Amino acid sequence: MSKQGTSRTALMAAVALVCAVTVLAAPGAAFAAPAPTPSPSTTPAGSKPLKTKDLEAVRAKIDKLYHDAAVATDAYNAATEKAEKQSVEIVKLAQKIAAGQSRLDRLRSSAGAAAREQYRTGGIPRETQFLLSGDPQLFLDNAGRLHQGQQATKNLLSQLTKTQEELAQYADDASAKWKQLDEGAKEKAAAKKKVEKQIKEAQQLENKLEKKERERLRKLEEEAEQKRQTAWLSSGVLKEINGKATPAGKKAVQFATAQLGKPYVWGAEGPKSYDCSGLTSQAWAAAGHGIPRTSQEQWKQLKHIDVKDMRPGDLIIYHDDASHVGMYIGDGAIIHAPRPGRTVTVAGAGSMAILGVVRPDA
Repeated sequence: MSKQGTSRTALMAAVALVCAVTVLAAPGAAFAAPAPTPSPSTTPAGSKPLKTKDLEAVRAKIDKLYHDAAVATDAYNAATEKAEKQSVEIVKLAQKIAAGQSRLDRLRSSAGAAAREQYRTGGIPRETQFLLSGDPQLFLDNAGRLHQGQQATKNLLSQLTKTQEELAQYADDASAKWKQLDEGAKEKAAAKKKVEKQIKEAQQLENKLEKKERERLRKLEEEAEQKRQTAWLSSGVLKEINGKATPAGKKAVQFATAQLGKPYVWGAEGPKSYDCSGLTSQAWAAAGHGIPRTSQEQWKQLKHIDVKDMRPGDLIIYHDDASHVGMYIGDGAIIHAPRPGRTVTVAGAGSMAILGVVRPDA
């Protein structure tokens, strides 16, 4: 079977599972990056396992940490995208400065040639000498030349002034861009520090649990997702959703499907790993539609669609702060890159709090 056929089969099997049980389990447990070796449990041997309510509290804490990490990841990605654009603008300004300086040098050379000519003729332009020669015919022949020469000198001085002003403006713009780039670098560094801090704390909480407690924690996560998905499907929403994918939407879904099983790594855009918006932005880039890099900007800039009108390829934005995004693939399912420690997977479209739906190829 071809690679594409294998991916298609895997996708259909996952979607069929959604329809069969009306819910989807949480994604796989493989870690995105080399995970820290689980530290020995801090729970004394033979002690009682955590009560369910205590484990729920741990789960809520871990969820919040990963949520905060996702928000910080969006800030990091936004700073990265902004820096890339500013770098391009700085290069363009540098090219304009180089071209302007070259033009200024040519204008100065022309002005110098005119000055040397004036020096050779004793300070009196050659055309003026002709006018003063006393020859009427020569006067008439060169009157036009004198006017042209004066106009040329005026134009030369005007071009010199304009070019100097443009160069000064380009230099000011470049200086401002460099300042913005430096500020962006600080924002990016702060976001990176926060992401790493939140993820580290979440992993430390998980690693303190006994193996059986980690298994129970995972089950609680699955149950929470299943509960939300069941409630979403029970609303009858799928009866209203029957949109067909566009050719571009199909390409985006095919790209996302081919990434199933690849690890989540914050800030990653492929090809070996992805974060949530890295996956969706690259999928739509592969479909020929460039979209914003972050989930928050995807929510701000792309056209909003009613849930009942969504079709495969559309993006579902999650949480009140638009900190997560997944791609709708039909039959109540999405493909998304969940969080650190998970892989790109198929999940229930309603397994998280839906903020809204956007359409990249509207």
